[in-house]
Amino acid sequence: MKFNVIVDQLSQFIKSHSLTTNPDFNPEITQLAAIDEAASGHLSYIEGAKFASMVSKTDASALILPVDETLQTEATQRGIAWIATVEPRLVFAHAIRLFYQPFRPCPGIHPTAVIHPDAVMGENVSIGAHVVIGAGVKLGHDVCLHPNVVIYPGVTVGDRTILHANCTIHERSQIGADCVIHSGAVIGSEGFGFVPTAAGWFKMEQSGITVLEDGVEVGCNSTIDRPAVGETRVKRHTKIDNLTHIAHSCEVGENCAFAAQVGLAGGVKVGNRVILAGQVGIANQAKIGDGAIASAQTGIPNDVPAGEIVSGSPCVPNKLYLKVSAIYKRLPEMYQTFKQLQKQLEKE
Repeated sequence: MKFNVIVDQLSQFIKSHSLTTNPDFNPEITQLAAIDEAASGHLSYIEGAKFASMVSKTDASALILPVDETLQTEATQRGIAWIATVEPRLVFAHAIRLFYQPFRPCPGIHPTAVIHPDAVMGENVSIGAHVVIGAGVKLGHDVCLHPNVVIYPGVTVGDRTILHANCTIHERSQIGADCVIHSGAVIGSEGFGFVPTAAGWFKMEQSGITVLEDGVEVGCNSTIDRPAVGETRVKRHTKIDNLTHIAHSCEVGENCAFAAQVGLAGGVKVGNRVILAGQVGIANQAKIGDGAIASAQTGIPNDVPAGEIVSGSPCVPNKLYLKVSAIYKRLPEMYQTFKQLQKQLEKE
């Protein structure tokens, strides 16, 4: 694909700001690549000062650059075509879509699928091999179920949602439009509810439901549990990575991002636009305010205010955590100093 064609198509996708480019070069682009792996015929991108030096080293034929005249001049002098934008990574993400579309089977129902007679299906659905669909299930238009998906009774799935192989949707769960549930994920499974008695643990049945609103994405082998009563809800456009657990009665706001191995205990309330890095754990009933961020392996026992950045376990504000971490490295040296001072005081 010619570079100028790529620029024209990207300009149609990116409405928030204009793209500028060098019109003197129009190479043929055959694929996209990371900046440190790009070769002739490849399009790559530069974002941030860390990779700026790669403009002088890369073999890429074209680059997506930040709005930086120095980098643009350097690319031009090397004969590299370029696009300048305030969001290089976002434009690169759009460029990938020009070259790659995920696999999607043609509409139709595989003969090995087991579908309850009263299930309702929209137009152009794709149902793969060995899919099981229970009673009262409602599938919207253009829904795609890959092989071995199991949908329990009473589930609703919105238009254009994709359920990848081997995921399981438990009874009465509600999944919105344009969601993606990846392989091995389990939605609406029983919350962990047991009451202690003299004879042992008495099981509390989990009669509630799990709701995923439109545009939610759930990674491989993640689990989102239903509660004893009420609902567990994940709101619009939140993205959840692999191996994440969201317990019963949690509420997760809009446009959040959870990295792998995040764990939410029961009843946690997460605001909008919250970012949880890998292996963050949140204790029962904690409330996380809008726009808060937790760095990797943070343990959160209590509420976090809106906009706060926290780290460590138990968590503290990130700036304090960085100061403490710097001191931690010096503890052996500080301890030796302390012992010497202690001996001097004892002599006195």
